[in-house]
Amino acid sequence: MRLQIIHTSAGLTAAAWAKGKLLGLTLPHENLESAADTLKGYLKLPLRGMLPLLEQTDPCQQRLVRDLERYFSGEAISFDVPLDWDRVTPFQQRVLKVVAEIPYGRSLSYGEVAKMAGCPRGARAVGGAVGANPWVLVVPCHRVLAYGHGLGGFGCGLAWKEKLLQLEKISYQK
Repeated sequence: MRLQIIHTSAGLTAAAWAKGKLLGLTLPHENLESAADTLKGYLKLPLRGMLPLLEQTDPCQQRLVRDLERYFSGEAISFDVPLDWDRVTPFQQRVLKVVAEIPYGRSLSYGEVAKMAGCPRGARAVGGAVGANPWVLVVPCHRVLAYGHGLGGFGCGLAWKEKLLQLEKISYQK
């Protein structure tokens, strides 16, 4: 497992990679330590010590850097990086694969995602699965809203969810 630090116009983002697949990605932070700690939380790793840094980036990791910068400049991006699905449960996989298909600038409700994931009465369970998303932005969980376009929840904080929705010009209710 290797740590990639990505400098964006919005701050420092941390990504973890193993065997050519993305294990986790954070939203931007003000400093390396908080980005790395958030990433370790996503990956359920001890907070002590730093992950080893990537020495060189491959084309996929370079594309992630370019796409993040384009995203934060307001460009409609569809992220395309290989994900390591082994760290999430089969139910979370079903839910997050539906969420990964929500296009830039669009949203679905928790209930709609539940139906599409084969669990029509599982809106609350979808909320839990979305909350366990280790690939923020790549799997755009901020595009999942409560019934009636309410914000619902967001593991990174509602201020971030609002900022991302506003960036993509997605309407929502407070």
